[in-house]
Amino acid sequence: MSHSLAKAGDAGAAPSVEKPPAGRFLVLYLSLGGLAFAVLQSLVAPTLPVIAEDLGATAADASWILTAYLLSASVLTPVLGRLGDMSGKRRVLIGVLTALAVGTFVAAVAPSLPVLVLARVLQGSAGAILPLSIGIVRDELPREKVSVTVGLLSAIFGVGAGVGIVAAGPIVEHLSWHWLFWLPLVLVAVALAGAIFGMKESHVRTPGRLDVLGTSILTVGLVSLLLAISKGESWGWFEGKTVALFGLGVVALVVFAFVELRVAQPLIDIRLMAHRGVWATDIVALALGFAMFGTFLLVPMLLELPAATGVGFGKSVSQAGLFLLPTVLMMVVFGPLSGLLDRRFGPKVPMALGTSLVVAAFALPAIVHDHLWQVVGSGVLTGAGIGLAFAAMANAIIESVPPAQTGEATGVNAISRTVGSSIGTAVVAAIITSHTTAQGVPTDQAFTYGFWACAGVAVLAVLASLAVPSARRRLQEAQSVGVTDLPPGPGPHHP
Repeated sequence: MSHSLAKAGDAGAAPSVEKPPAGRFLVLYLSLGGLAFAVLQSLVAPTLPVIAEDLGATAADASWILTAYLLSASVLTPVLGRLGDMSGKRRVLIGVLTALAVGTFVAAVAPSLPVLVLARVLQGSAGAILPLSIGIVRDELPREKVSVTVGLLSAIFGVGAGVGIVAAGPIVEHLSWHWLFWLPLVLVAVALAGAIFGMKESHVRTPGRLDVLGTSILTVGLVSLLLAISKGESWGWFEGKTVALFGLGVVALVVFAFVELRVAQPLIDIRLMAHRGVWATDIVALALGFAMFGTFLLVPMLLELPAATGVGFGKSVSQAGLFLLPTVLMMVVFGPLSGLLDRRFGPKVPMALGTSLVVAAFALPAIVHDHLWQVVGSGVLTGAGIGLAFAAMANAIIESVPPAQTGEATGVNAISRTVGSSIGTAVVAAIITSHTTAQGVPTDQAFTYGFWACAGVAVLAVLASLAVPSARRRLQEAQSVGVTDLPPGPGPHHP
């Protein structure tokens, strides 16, 4: 089974290269690395008050534990994804897993908040694990296995975020917050050993140099924008520094786009982003990132509020985590199922179905959330929808870009999801803050409005998924940018 190494804009395709057999446990190692990163992303969020108290920090200062991770992942994901395309995905994957291992170890033994924040920066630098893993799968596995495997890897990232929320309470209650890092470190160590000893280097490369100017401008844009989003609630949305950072971020990203259109070897090929299969999928990622982290904030809070308030269900942190297990299980089931649907119908069908389920998942508790079955039902729909859509997003991206640009395209998609997560967390937190009693307890309206906000953003994801090209149109767009190795699926190119 062969594929062309054609690149967008090349005069002709490179000769076909036979794919070498992939390592037997390749997918396992990639899954463990992705799972560890995703778990670490969400694991500390429910336990920030405990960590802050233990380290003698204020709540505002402790929030940097999340912000540092977010900023590092957003800035370095496209850079490292591009480096993987240029110098070898396995080589860069080993580097980011090493950084993740070192950062996780330092976090586990951190004696102070500044050390822990530095450790989180190192952990966030591993954000490129997903685009690198998807690129390796595309390069190394037979075409007929790519969509299902990518579906599994994408689902793992959603599952990891859910597992982090579920496991945080029991770990802190029965052990200590340091074990929030010791346990994932085991996964990272196994994944790193697997990458070193159980993987071969990918043969697909994009010769060139790193766009230093573009990288610098993108860093300024993303850091400014995400810092304003993350800190807007505590600083004040209309405070001078918040508005200034928003403005700087927007201007920098516009300048970045103009610069990338003019350099010979851009960090991100902006012209590639103009294809419907890419920009529509990035909008879906932005919207679903918002919705997913909205539910991770709303549902545990609703479950844990004392029943005496007339709003909550009075569950402990550990019990609330158990109610999120159906969400995680649905992600595990529907991620690979999305890959199977992609092989038969293309990514548009599972993406549209998944985003529609997410709308229903938030509309249900927005209308009524008086009983536990309504909360659990919402979680089931959320898990199924996220599982279908996340996997379909990754497949839509890799089926729309040349093999040599997989890292940069999936890296941008990962950034979109991260930015969406930040916006979702900030918006939902603002809704809750603005609808509280004199005692600071969220009102019933806070949850109703929060769920409706997530449902509304999920509608945007549905509309964007409908803009994703059909199988026939996807083939035409893919061929226009040099993709000739689409996995088996419907359309005129398959018998």
